[in-house]
Amino acid sequence: MFQIPFRAVLLAALAFPAVASAGSPYRQWVQYVPGGVEARAIMEGAQACPAIRIDGKTASMNVRSAPGEAYPITVCASAIPAGAVAADIDGKALPLPRPNPSRVLLVGDTGCRVSKEAVQDCNNMDAWPFPKGSAVEAALKPDVVIHVGDFHYREAPCPLANKGCEGSPFGDKWDVWNADFFGPAQPLLRAAPFVFVRGNHEECERGGKGWSRTLDPYPGVSESGCLGMGAPFLVDLGDQKLVVLDVSTAAELRASATQVPFFRKEFQDIARLAPTGPVWVAFHRPIWATGVSVFGFTVGDNKTLAEAARNDMPANVDALLSGHIHTFQILSYKEDLPIQIVSGNGGDDLHRTAPSDPTGMTINGVTVATGRGAPGVFGFAMLEREPGGWRATNYDMNAHPLDVCHMKGRALACE
Repeated sequence: MFQIPFRAVLLAALAFPAVASAGSPYRQWVQYVPGGVEARAIMEGAQACPAIRIDGKTASMNVRSAPGEAYPITVCASAIPAGAVAADIDGKALPLPRPNPSRVLLVGDTGCRVSKEAVQDCNNMDAWPFPKGSAVEAALKPDVVIHVGDFHYREAPCPLANKGCEGSPFGDKWDVWNADFFGPAQPLLRAAPFVFVRGNHEECERGGKGWSRTLDPYPGVSESGCLGMGAPFLVDLGDQKLVVLDVSTAAELRASATQVPFFRKEFQDIARLAPTGPVWVAFHRPIWATGVSVFGFTVGDNKTLAEAARNDMPANVDALLSGHIHTFQILSYKEDLPIQIVSGNGGDDLHRTAPSDPTGMTINGVTVATGRGAPGVFGFAMLEREPGGWRATNYDMNAHPLDVCHMKGRALACE
């Protein structure tokens, strides 16, 4: 069983600099974007973008976004050519893609909630374990990380006299993005290239400016604005293809007559982007997950996406990768549908009412054939290649395996 000393985890989780030296990147990472892979770096203030060295050749990074209101940072970007074997920024090595990755880590809903409805203890690593989890996840040495959305959660001031979130910033500003994601995520950002999925917390009315400046896969961000919905794009993982959808604004409780045609086109685009071979699709809001009650509403069985995907899910899609529900779930169905994996227990307040055994449940007219759930446990998931398919393991934040399932096409068998 994989174990990591807690003290080592704690030190690793906190070992990110508060301030960068002049001319050095404050944060740096690698992410998949339409058409390939991109290195990004964040500089404090209006500093010039750093140089990047790829396979011994040095070039300047380009400005993605200049400093603006509540964002006193410069975000830089540079394409990394396919087949590159080594790259670094300011002498710090970048994690580059591996052909046919065999270890794919799923994590989501990682920020610390401070809202009018609920307040999380952001200063307690047991109550908000993402800083610890990032170090644990990095120690497992994934080849690629898929973050299935919801990074930004500190939306309201910490209540007076609340020591749990005392000193926490709030709003769509750099201090929040740094506290919720970029600071604690440093071990994981150094470990592997990322695929970033936009969540509902990254809508333009919430944390969308920070998303647009830093993580959005598309170029063209304005100085202070928010990019709209992104088009689907392909991530080439060798013989396993991944299509990323932006469903951040999809109406949850009832099918939206205006949105259904838009999202139907999104699902139809999957076949255009990945016409052959096995395909996974990553999007934040799950369709046929076992719903949970949040503030009096049921989430997890998105009505708009269910209507849009009806008869338009390509036959070569084997799995759907989502978050949004703050728990782990893996589900297969009696109908001919892809396996649904939900990995939304990465740090935010947990949804403790989700079932641990969803077998036989009916969701949006679809019946669960088999599956597992882990309500009330923070964690993440790892997909690892095995003969004929993939092994999916649900881990807690100490890297203890809780559930192990085997995926072969759309068939699921859990131990």
